[in-house]
Amino acid sequence: MASEEQIQTWADEAETGYAVEEMKRRGRGRPGRGAEPMQVVAVRLTAEELAAVDAVAEREHISRSEAIRRALAGFAA
Repeated sequence: MASEEQIQTWADEAETGYAVEEMKRRGRGRPGRGAEPMQVVAVRLTAEELAAVDAVAEREHISRSEAIRRALAGFAA
């Protein structure tokens, strides 16, 4: 729950106006990986498969998603 002080800060900011151009530059959501929008694809993995993916991701210091993308790139090559 927001404190009275935080609520007052937000109210003051709203009254003075927002820097709209700055807000537009920030963007929303995750940064893109390329020129085209990406799609989310649901895949069912066993506990063992998921553990193997997570082990690779941890060893390589990458995200689970990146480990799966790299595996798919290797498969498609």
